[in-house]
Amino acid sequence: MSTLPTPRICLSLLVKTNQEALDKMDEPIDPRTILELRIDSIRRVNLKKLIARRKGPILITNRSQDEGGYFAGTEEERVAFLLEAVSLGADYVDLEMKTAAVFIERLANKINSPQTGTQLILSYHNRHKTPRLRELKQILEEGRRKGAQIVKIVPMAKEADDNLEVLRLIPYAKKKGVKVIAFCMGEIGKISRIMAPFLGSYLTYAAWSKGQEAAPGQMTVNELKDIFKIIRK
Repeated sequence: MSTLPTPRICLSLLVKTNQEALDKMDEPIDPRTILELRIDSIRRVNLKKLIARRKGPILITNRSQDEGGYFAGTEEERVAFLLEAVSLGADYVDLEMKTAAVFIERLANKINSPQTGTQLILSYHNRHKTPRLRELKQILEEGRRKGAQIVKIVPMAKEADDNLEVLRLIPYAKKKGVKVIAFCMGEIGKISRIMAPFLGSYLTYAAWSKGQEAAPGQMTVNELKDIFKIIRK
Protein backbone atom coordinates (compact mmCIF):
# COMPACT_ATOMS: atom_id res chain seq x y z
CA MET A 1 0.00 0.00 0.00
CA SER A 2 1.25 3.50 -0.89
CA THR A 3 2.57 5.65 1.96
CA LEU A 4 2.22 8.82 -0.10
CA PRO A 5 -0.16 11.43 1.29
CA THR A 6 -3.61 11.80 -0.25
CA PRO A 7 -3.53 15.04 -2.27
CA ARG A 8 -6.08 17.70 -1.34
CA ILE A 9 -7.79 19.08 -4.46
CA CYS A 10 -9.38 22.50 -4.73
CA LEU A 11 -12.02 22.48 -7.46
CA SER A 12 -12.34 25.89 -9.12
CA LEU A 13 -15.85 26.89 -10.15
CA LEU A 14 -15.88 29.59 -12.83
CA VAL A 15 -19.44 30.39 -13.96
CA LYS A 16 -21.44 33.49 -14.84
CA THR A 17 -24.61 33.26 -12.76
CA ASN A 18 -25.73 32.28 -9.27
CA GLN A 19 -28.00 29.60 -10.72
CA GLU A 20 -25.18 28.02 -12.69
CA ALA A 21 -23.13 27.87 -9.50
CA LEU A 22 -26.00 26.37 -7.51
CA ASP A 23 -26.62 23.74 -10.20
CA LYS A 24 -22.95 22.74 -10.18
CA MET A 25 -22.88 22.63 -6.39
CA ASP A 26 -25.78 20.14 -6.46
CA GLU A 27 -23.65 17.70 -8.46
CA PRO A 28 -21.81 14.94 -6.55
CA ILE A 29 -18.47 16.18 -5.19
CA ASP A 30 -15.91 14.25 -3.17
CA PRO A 31 -16.45 15.55 0.40
CA ARG A 32 -12.67 15.92 0.82
CA THR A 33 -12.55 18.37 -2.08
CA ILE A 34 -12.41 22.10 -1.38
CA LEU A 35 -14.73 24.07 -3.66
CA GLU A 36 -13.37 27.42 -4.86
CA LEU A 37 -16.11 29.84 -5.82
CA ARG A 38 -14.65 32.44 -8.17
CA ILE A 39 -17.25 35.06 -7.40
CA ASP A 40 -15.56 37.65 -9.61
CA SER A 41 -17.08 35.86 -12.62
CA ILE A 42 -20.64 35.74 -11.20
CA ARG A 43 -23.05 38.57 -12.04
CA ARG A 44 -24.81 40.03 -8.97
CA VAL A 45 -23.41 37.31 -6.77
CA ASN A 46 -25.58 36.10 -3.87
CA LEU A 47 -23.00 34.94 -1.35
CA LYS A 48 -25.53 34.03 1.33
CA LYS A 49 -27.38 31.63 -0.94
CA LEU A 50 -24.21 30.11 -2.42
CA ILE A 51 -22.38 29.53 0.86
CA ALA A 52 -25.52 28.04 2.40
CA ARG A 53 -25.60 25.42 -0.39
CA ARG A 54 -22.08 24.08 0.27
CA LYS A 55 -21.60 20.38 0.97
CA GLY A 56 -18.01 20.63 2.14
CA PRO A 57 -15.19 23.17 2.62
CA ILE A 58 -15.59 26.31 0.53
CA LEU A 59 -13.05 28.91 -0.61
CA ILE A 60 -14.22 32.34 -1.77
CA THR A 61 -12.01 34.14 -4.28
CA ASN A 62 -12.79 37.54 -5.82
CA ARG A 63 -9.95 37.96 -8.30
CA SER A 64 -9.09 41.43 -9.58
CA GLN A 65 -8.75 42.15 -13.29
CA ASP A 66 -5.06 42.98 -13.05
CA GLU A 67 -4.54 39.51 -11.56
CA GLY A 68 -6.37 37.79 -14.41
CA GLY A 69 -9.81 37.88 -12.78
CA TYR A 70 -13.07 39.61 -13.70
CA PHE A 71 -13.99 41.92 -10.82
CA ALA A 72 -14.42 45.45 -12.19
CA GLY A 73 -15.36 47.40 -9.04
CA THR A 74 -13.24 49.26 -6.52
CA GLU A 75 -10.87 47.56 -4.10
CA GLU A 76 -13.19 48.60 -1.26
CA GLU A 77 -16.07 46.80 -2.96
CA ARG A 78 -13.98 43.76 -3.85
CA VAL A 79 -12.76 43.18 -0.30
CA ALA A 80 -16.26 43.83 1.08
CA PHE A 81 -17.40 40.59 -0.55
CA LEU A 82 -14.62 38.69 1.23
CA LEU A 83 -15.56 40.30 4.55
CA GLU A 84 -19.13 39.16 3.94
CA ALA A 85 -17.88 35.65 3.15
CA VAL A 86 -16.13 35.51 6.53
CA SER A 87 -19.34 36.60 8.28
CA LEU A 88 -21.22 33.85 6.43
CA GLY A 89 -18.78 31.18 7.58
CA ALA A 90 -16.61 30.53 4.53
CA ASP A 91 -13.79 28.11 5.33
CA TYR A 92 -11.23 30.06 3.28
CA VAL A 93 -10.94 33.44 1.56
CA ASP A 94 -8.24 34.32 -0.97
CA LEU A 95 -6.79 37.82 -1.34
CA GLU A 96 -3.84 38.88 -3.46
CA MET A 97 -0.73 39.70 -1.47
CA LYS A 98 -0.16 42.92 -3.40
CA THR A 99 -3.52 44.30 -2.23
CA ALA A 100 -3.17 47.53 -0.27
CA ALA A 101 -2.16 46.85 3.34
CA VAL A 102 -5.27 48.54 4.75
CA PHE A 103 -7.52 45.97 3.07
CA ILE A 104 -5.38 42.98 4.04
CA GLU A 105 -5.39 44.19 7.64
CA ARG A 106 -9.15 44.71 7.57
CA LEU A 107 -9.72 41.15 6.37
CA ALA A 108 -7.18 39.62 8.75
CA ASN A 109 -8.73 41.49 11.69
CA LYS A 110 -12.20 40.32 10.70
CA ILE A 111 -10.97 36.72 10.72
CA ASN A 112 -9.02 36.97 13.97
CA SER A 113 -11.23 39.10 16.21
CA PRO A 114 -13.32 37.39 17.31
CA GLN A 115 -11.73 34.14 16.14
CA THR A 116 -13.62 32.66 13.20
CA GLY A 117 -13.29 29.35 11.40
CA THR A 118 -12.06 31.10 8.26
CA GLN A 119 -8.47 30.80 7.03
CA LEU A 120 -6.89 33.63 5.06
CA ILE A 121 -4.98 32.69 1.92
CA LEU A 122 -2.69 35.48 0.73
CA SER A 123 -1.77 34.78 -2.86
CA TYR A 124 1.11 35.79 -5.11
CA HIS A 125 0.81 35.25 -8.86
CA ASN A 126 3.39 36.03 -11.52
CA ARG A 127 2.16 35.47 -15.08
CA HIS A 128 5.50 36.40 -16.64
CA LYS A 129 8.20 34.33 -14.94
CA THR A 130 9.26 32.23 -11.96
CA PRO A 131 11.42 34.08 -9.42
CA ARG A 132 14.45 32.29 -8.00
CA LEU A 133 14.21 30.44 -4.71
CA ARG A 134 15.68 33.26 -2.64
CA GLU A 135 12.92 35.62 -3.81
CA LEU A 136 10.25 32.95 -3.36
CA LYS A 137 11.35 32.58 0.26
CA GLN A 138 11.02 36.34 0.73
CA ILE A 139 7.50 36.25 -0.74
CA LEU A 140 6.59 33.40 1.62
CA GLU A 141 7.81 35.43 4.60
CA GLU A 142 5.91 38.51 3.38
CA GLY A 143 2.67 36.53 3.27
CA ARG A 144 3.22 35.12 6.76
CA ARG A 145 4.09 38.58 8.10
CA LYS A 146 0.90 40.06 6.63
CA GLY A 147 -1.27 37.60 8.53
CA ALA A 148 -1.89 34.69 6.16
CA GLN A 149 -2.79 31.32 7.59
CA ILE A 150 -1.84 29.91 4.16
CA VAL A 151 0.52 31.51 1.63
CA LYS A 152 -0.14 30.78 -2.05
CA ILE A 153 2.73 31.28 -4.52
CA VAL A 154 2.02 30.51 -8.17
CA PRO A 155 4.35 31.87 -10.89
CA MET A 156 4.51 31.03 -14.59
CA ALA A 157 6.90 28.27 -15.67
CA LYS A 158 8.92 29.31 -18.72
CA GLU A 159 11.29 26.33 -18.59
CA ALA A 160 11.27 22.94 -16.87
CA ASP A 161 13.70 24.03 -14.15
CA ASP A 162 11.18 26.60 -12.92
CA ASN A 163 9.11 23.74 -11.53
CA LEU A 164 12.02 22.61 -9.37
CA GLU A 165 12.53 26.13 -8.06
CA VAL A 166 8.95 26.33 -6.81
CA LEU A 167 8.77 22.76 -5.53
CA ARG A 168 11.93 23.36 -3.46
CA LEU A 169 10.01 26.07 -1.61
CA ILE A 170 7.55 23.54 -0.15
CA PRO A 171 9.91 21.65 2.21
CA TYR A 172 11.43 25.00 3.21
CA ALA A 173 7.97 26.29 4.18
CA LYS A 174 7.25 23.11 6.13
CA LYS A 175 10.44 23.56 8.16
CA LYS A 176 9.36 27.13 8.91
CA GLY A 177 5.91 25.95 9.99
CA VAL A 178 4.15 27.88 7.20
CA LYS A 179 1.24 26.35 5.29
CA VAL A 180 1.97 26.89 1.61
CA ILE A 181 0.30 26.34 -1.74
CA ALA A 182 3.02 26.33 -4.40
CA PHE A 183 3.17 25.22 -8.01
CA CYS A 184 3.66 26.72 -11.48
CA MET A 185 1.17 27.92 -14.08
CA GLY A 186 1.38 27.15 -17.78
CA GLU A 187 1.77 23.99 -19.85
CA ILE A 188 5.35 23.54 -18.63
CA GLY A 189 4.12 23.94 -15.06
CA LYS A 190 1.62 21.06 -15.14
CA ILE A 191 4.09 18.63 -13.58
CA SER A 192 4.40 20.88 -10.51
CA ARG A 193 0.60 20.86 -10.05
CA ILE A 194 0.84 17.07 -9.84
CA MET A 195 3.89 16.82 -7.59
CA ALA A 196 3.25 19.72 -5.21
CA PRO A 197 0.71 18.00 -2.92
CA PHE A 198 2.96 14.96 -2.52
CA LEU A 199 5.72 17.26 -1.26
CA GLY A 200 3.44 19.00 1.22
CA SER A 201 1.64 21.76 -0.68
CA TYR A 202 -1.61 22.42 1.20
CA LEU A 203 -3.61 21.75 -1.95
CA THR A 204 -3.55 21.82 -5.74
CA TYR A 205 -6.21 23.27 -8.03
CA ALA A 206 -8.32 21.62 -10.73
CA ALA A 207 -10.94 22.77 -13.22
CA TRP A 208 -14.48 21.39 -13.21
CA SER A 209 -14.22 20.44 -16.89
CA LYS A 210 -12.46 21.34 -20.13
CA GLY A 211 -13.00 24.97 -21.06
CA GLN A 212 -13.56 26.03 -17.44
CA GLU A 213 -9.91 26.41 -16.45
CA ALA A 214 -9.31 29.24 -13.99
CA ALA A 215 -5.60 29.54 -14.85
CA PRO A 216 -3.15 28.46 -17.59
CA GLY A 217 -2.13 24.82 -17.27
CA GLN A 218 -4.97 23.86 -14.92
CA MET A 219 -6.11 20.28 -15.47
CA THR A 220 -9.62 18.97 -14.92
CA VAL A 221 -10.43 17.25 -11.65
CA ASN A 222 -10.90 13.90 -13.42
CA GLU A 223 -7.53 14.19 -15.17
CA LEU A 224 -5.82 14.99 -11.90
CA LYS A 225 -7.51 12.18 -9.98
CA ASP A 226 -6.54 9.66 -12.70
CA ILE A 227 -2.90 10.74 -12.46
CA PHE A 228 -2.97 10.56 -8.65
CA LYS A 229 -4.35 7.01 -8.79
CA ILE A 230 -1.45 5.92 -11.01
CA ILE A 231 1.14 7.55 -8.74
CA ARG A 232 -0.33 6.04 -5.57
CA LYS A 233 -0.52 2.45 -6.92
